[in-house]
Amino acid sequence: MPVRYLVPFHPKNTSHLVTDVLIIGGGLAGLRAALEIEPSLHVTILTKGELVQSNSTYAQGGIAGVLDAEDHFQSHVNDTLIAGGPLCDREVVQTVVEQAPQRIQELISWGTQFDRTPDGLNLGREGGHSHHRIVHALGDSTGREVMRAVIGQARQRPRTRIIEKSFTIDLLTNDSGCQGAIARINNQIYLIWAKETILCTGGAGQVFRETTNPAIATGDGHAMAWRAGVRMRDMEFMQFHPTVLYIAGGGRCLITEAVRGEGAYLTDREGRRFMQDYDERAELAPRDIVSQAIESQIAKSRDTCVYLNLRHLDPELVRERFPGMTSLCAQFNMDVTKDLIPVRPGAHYMIGGVEVDKIGRTSLAHLWAAGEVTSSGLHGANRLASNSLLEGLVYGVLTGQGASQAALGGRDQFELTGCSNPAIDNGQFQLDLVDVNNSLRSLMWRAAGVRRHGDGLQEALEQIERWVHYIDKHQFPNPKGWELQNLLQVSRTLVQSALLRTESRGVHCRSDFPALNDHDWLGHLCVQSEEIWFQPLS
Repeated sequence: MPVRYLVPFHPKNTSHLVTDVLIIGGGLAGLRAALEIEPSLHVTILTKGELVQSNSTYAQGGIAGVLDAEDHFQSHVNDTLIAGGPLCDREVVQTVVEQAPQRIQELISWGTQFDRTPDGLNLGREGGHSHHRIVHALGDSTGREVMRAVIGQARQRPRTRIIEKSFTIDLLTNDSGCQGAIARINNQIYLIWAKETILCTGGAGQVFRETTNPAIATGDGHAMAWRAGVRMRDMEFMQFHPTVLYIAGGGRCLITEAVRGEGAYLTDREGRRFMQDYDERAELAPRDIVSQAIESQIAKSRDTCVYLNLRHLDPELVRERFPGMTSLCAQFNMDVTKDLIPVRPGAHYMIGGVEVDKIGRTSLAHLWAAGEVTSSGLHGANRLASNSLLEGLVYGVLTGQGASQAALGGRDQFELTGCSNPAIDNGQFQLDLVDVNNSLRSLMWRAAGVRRHGDGLQEALEQIERWVHYIDKHQFPNPKGWELQNLLQVSRTLVQSALLRTESRGVHCRSDFPALNDHDWLGHLCVQSEEIWFQPLS
C-alpha cells in the first residue's frame, strides 16, 4: 500500500491557515498565476527557498515569440511540432505560440530589460528554431531579469501573502478534491485550507547526478501529486541539455544554447567539428539530437566530454553577449574567446508530469497546475528551446484566471473528514540519507540518462523498489527525508515508464530499441497511483 501522507497530523492538534487560492511554487508560472487572481481574493504563495531560487531564475535561455515581421505564428508552431513530434497537442501549441507576443510585451511593460539593438529587440536563434525569435536579457541571465520584474509586481498585491523558505509536504485531499496542502513553515506543521490550489513546483533534475537544476529541484510537486492520486503522463521524458560545463570540482552549470545560436562549434579535443556527422543542422539541431550525438562522440573518443569552440567568433561580441558564461569560465582560469570549453549533457527539463487540460485543470477537483511540473502537450517528446518560460507565462495566466473564477464562486467551508494521518513507530533504525541520495542519483544517471537499456532500467527499478520498501516505512521530521522520499518516487515512476516504452522517441533513447515505433507507441504512458497504462493518440 503506497504512503498517502509523509507526516503525521490531525486537524485538532495542528495549526491552520485559510486562503482563497493557494499557489505552491514561486517561480515564473506561480507568480504569473498570482497576478491573474481577482484582487478581492486572498492568495498565499508557498516557496521552498527564496523567490530568487526557482528554476525560472536560473534560466539562461530566453523566451520564444513571433516578434519579427518576417516571422509567423505557423513557423513557430511548426518548429515546436518538429521538435516534440506527434505527442505534441497541436491546439495547445497554437494557443501558447499565439499568446507569446502579448506575454513578452507584458513583461516589458513591467520593466523587464530585454537585450536590444538600435532597431529594437535583439532576437536570437536557438536549436530547432527556423527564425530569430528569442528574447534574452543581460545576455545569458534572462530568467533572473524576468523574475526580478515579476517578483516586483507580485509584491505590490496587498492580499497576496508570500511565504518563503517553506516546505510543502503533501496536498490535502478528501472526497471533495483538493482542500489545500500540508506545509512546514518556520519549523511548524500547518494545514493550509484553500478553495483552489495551483501546483507550480517546477522540475526534478536532482533525480540525476549530472543536472543543471538547483538543489531545490527534487520533484516535490510530482511526488505529492502522485501520492494524492492525480493523473500524470509522459514521465519517461526528461530533457538533457547538451552543454553543461564539465569541470572537476565545479558545479554543473548550464551554458546557454544561444552560444551555439551565435555560431559556436562543438568539437572534439583536437578541434574537429562532429555534429555534421549526426545531423545536417549541426550545432542547431534540437536538444535530443545534440545530446545523443555528444554521448556517442564521448563513447567514440573515450574522453569524458566534448568542447565548445568560440575561437572564431568576435571576442568583444562574445564577452558582451555572454557575460555570465565569460565570468563563470574565468573562475576556472579559462578564457572563452581562446580556450576550448569542456561540456557534456546534464538533466535539464522534466517534460513529463501532472496531466493538465487546455486551461491547466488536473484530474483532481480544485487542483490546477502550470509550468515544469505539468504535462500540458506543448513539448511532446522533446521541448523546443526557449518554450519553457513561455509555457510558464501562458499557463500561469490560464490557471490564475481559472482558479480565480472558481474561488469567487466557492464558499469558505472545508471538510475535515478524512484529512488526518497517524504517527508510526520509526524504531531504532538509522538511515544515512545522504548516502542513499547520492547512490540514487548515480544509479539514475547510469541507467536512465541520455542513453537507456532495458537491462539497466530493470536493475535500477529493482534497486529503487528496495530503497522505497524500507525508507517509506519511516516518517521523517525534516525536508531532507521528505526530499529523498520524493526523489525515490519520481525516479521509480520515471524508470517504470522508460522500461515500458520499448522504442526511441525524442529525449527517450533506448539503445536496445533504437527505432521510432509509431505502430505500437504513438501515444502517452499515463500514471495514476500504482497503475500505468498506454493511451494511444485519438
